[in-house]
Amino acid sequence: MISAAVSAPSAAPRIRDYLSYSALNLYRQCPLRYKFRYLDGLPEGLVSSSLVFGSAVHRAAELHFNRLLSGGPLPDAGELLAAYHDAWRDQLEVGEVRFGKDEDPSSLSQLAARMLEVFRTSPVAQPVGHVIGVEEELRGAIIPGVPDLLGRIDLLVETADAVIISDLKTSRSRWSREQADDSAEQLLLYSELVKDLVPGKRLRLQFAVLTKTKEPVLDLHEVPADTRRIDRTKRIVERVWRAIDSKVFYPSPSPMQCPSCSFREQCRAWTG
Repeated sequence: MISAAVSAPSAAPRIRDYLSYSALNLYRQCPLRYKFRYLDGLPEGLVSSSLVFGSAVHRAAELHFNRLLSGGPLPDAGELLAAYHDAWRDQLEVGEVRFGKDEDPSSLSQLAARMLEVFRTSPVAQPVGHVIGVEEELRGAIIPGVPDLLGRIDLLVETADAVIISDLKTSRSRWSREQADDSAEQLLLYSELVKDLVPGKRLRLQFAVLTKTKEPVLDLHEVPADTRRIDRTKRIVERVWRAIDSKVFYPSPSPMQCPSCSFREQCRAWTG
């Protein structure tokens, strides 16, 4: 593994009166990591390059979508790549980036250029309808007794008969139908935040998955806005919140998650 070390600022404990899908998902992966990050406010001095890369690609896509929203000229390939690099530099001011095998900033920049070219010529970059929201933050109480849910929605597009909620993902490989279905909870929760904004309009949910392969592809996966799935997801969130509120925190060792975790030393020192 290769690391690019930078200084990380100290952080104070945080007071949060809301939940996000990423926070809920982190608790389910490792309750102790949730505590270190969201309750203790410990600085994340080590961040996986895949997370930084995904965020930087999102920054470039955000530029494109904002131009669609404003009616301005669409960015060319050079502008998209410049937005990617700006996001990468911003991360270097926050913490250390750990690179995987055969990765470095140059190779990732080349990969980003290929991916962004696929993105800008894809259907998601040229949607049918009107863009009504980009990186839209929505907050609301969707479950009694549970804090507000805060969602950040990548793209909202309104058509004649529907509003499309799109979430852009970067992935090492193409998603299967099962992977999209397993990830549906996020979009199902977001649909609960959007539905009251567009009464009478059908909601369509979709993942736009852009692969980090030698020859990138972008696939669209529709997620049915199924009422039973939404109710089930709400029940899961309610139980996760009960555990958080009861201060149920413990480590959850994983060969997939632990090597890239920022809190390995704190976890080893934790005695319960």
